[in-house]
This record gives sequence, structure tokens and C-alpha cells, in this order.
Amino acid sequence: NKMTHPQNINDEVEKTRKRWDKQIPKEYRQEPEQMPSGAIGKDGFLYLGFTRTGRKSILHRMEKRTPLFAQKALYHDEALPDLPCVTVISTSGCVLQGDRMVLSINVGENAFASVNTQSATKVHSMDKNYGAQIQFIQLNENSYLEYLPDPLILHRNARFVNDTVIDYKRNATLIYSEVIIPGRRYHHENELNGFDYYSSTVSAKDESGNILFKEQIVLSPKEHPMTEIGVIGSFQIIGTIFILTPVENIASILSTFKAHYGKDCCYGMSTLPAESGLIFKILANDSSIIKKHIRTVWATTRKVVLNAELPAPFIWKK
Repeated sequence: NKMTHPQNINDEVEKTRKRWDKQIPKEYRQEPEQMPSGAIGKDGFLYLGFTRTGRKSILHRMEKRTPLFAQKALYHDEALPDLPCVTVISTSGCVLQGDRMVLSINVGENAFASVNTQSATKVHSMDKNYGAQIQFIQLNENSYLEYLPDPLILHRNARFVNDTVIDYKRNATLIYSEVIIPGRRYHHENELNGFDYYSSTVSAKDESGNILFKEQIVLSPKEHPMTEIGVIGSFQIIGTIFILTPVENIASILSTFKAHYGKDCCYGMSTLPAESGLIFKILANDSSIIKKHIRTVWATTRKVVLNAELPAPFIWKK
């Protein structure tokens, strides 16, 4: 299988970092006094390469640089015993000002994989600069990837930028989720929606290099309050799940989910451009509600694509 060597993404990383420095408001670009941005220990890199061997898929290659790390592949999924499950770990335990992270996942032809995180990603308070991450996801012919990180928690005065770049074959399937918690609600009176800046961009292109879609969310509560209509209103937590899958799967998944609006949550699913897949959005005040509905979307997609069930979550993941 043709695999992308980590060296080949360096140019893209540099272009993205230059764009970040233009995108981020000027007042959040000052270099930290303790250690410059992107210095050793703040320039994490993790490459995960999956390939198919017989019936089984394996994590055949991993390259890492502190503070990013990954647990060895485990095969604990009872419904898919040949599915390698890998947990991404941060040795620093959080995102600090000046952190620059790169995560690259490559799933080879006919291979499948499941990637998650050890716990919620906590973006700590900042007085200089910002934290940032770029994620490269490459899916080859007939590959399948579940990438469902735990929630991202934005502490008071946090600044974080996350770019996700997906390069895939149209007969592959990706399930990717993002859950944003804007503050530790019971920590401080100014904690909820007290972060400075958050941006998430997700884009996808096919094997011909065609850009299929690009979505960007930018939240800046000090300029545009989160409670405004058109942002998140009376809700506090945002969840999104992207499903990139062959066109023949779209109608079956979409028909399962009707739009809902209530006091506890509101959600809806719609198609992505160019018949590339589906997007599911949910707002709620409790992360357990968000996780429950994302698991339902995840389970439905897995059933349609692989005709396999989704086992019950671990106790510590509920």
C-alpha cells in the first residue's frame, strides 16, 4: 500500500502555521516568556499507519514526538475482533500556550481502524500566544476509520486552533467527531464561555484532488457572545460528527435521524456537498446527552457500512 511518509507533510504544516499566524488576532500572537511556541516538548507529532494482513488490520507503523504518544493496538471490540483500537495519549496531559501538535492517520487499502483519546483534551488558560493542532487523515481504497476523540474543554482565557485535512478515496468510510465544552461550568464564575478564541476547520478532498467540502467554526465570545441566536443560544455544549461514506450508504443513514428541538438538546443531520457523506450537529447542556446521540450516529453508520454492532461503552467512557 502506498503510505505517506511523515516528511511529506512538512510543507503543508508550515503553510498551515503561517495561515494560523494571520488568522489569530494580533493580541494572541505574543511569544510566551517561559518557552517559545513550537519549542522542543511543545512540537508534538504522531503518525499512525494501519494496514491489512489477511482478515486482520494492524498498526504497522507509529512515529511519535513528545508530547504525543499512542497505546499499542488492542483488539477488544467484540463485534469486530479484527479491528485495531488505538488510544492517543498526551504526556503533558493538556494543551498549553505555544503548543503545536500534528496528528497523521493513514489507513491502507481494505484496512480498518478505530482511534480515540485517553480522556478529554483540556486547553489551559493562556496569557500569551495560543495552542494549535493539525490533523491529517488519509484513507485508501475501501478503508474504514472511526476517529472519535473525547471532548475538548476550553478553559478560561484559552485560545485554540484545530485544522483537520481529509484525503480519501470515495469508496472509503470515515466517522469523525468533535465535541466542544466551552469551560468548566463549576470551576469559576467567569469560566463558562470565558475562553478567548476557538477555531476548527474540517476539509476533504477526493482521489482526484477535488475539494468536496470545507467547514470552519470560529468562536470568539468577547466579540460575539455564545448566547446569541445563531451561535449556541441557551445551550452550552456543541457536538459534530462527520460521516464520509460511499453514496449508496447515505440515504439509509439519513432516514434514521429526524431533526429535533427541545429544552434538553437540539440536533439535525444533513448531507455534505458532492454526495460525500453526512454531517450531524447537536447542541445540549450536558455532555452525556451529546455522547449518547453521537454514539447512536456512530452505531447506525457502522451497522450500515459493516453490518456490525457497536459494543456498549466502557464504564469510564459513559
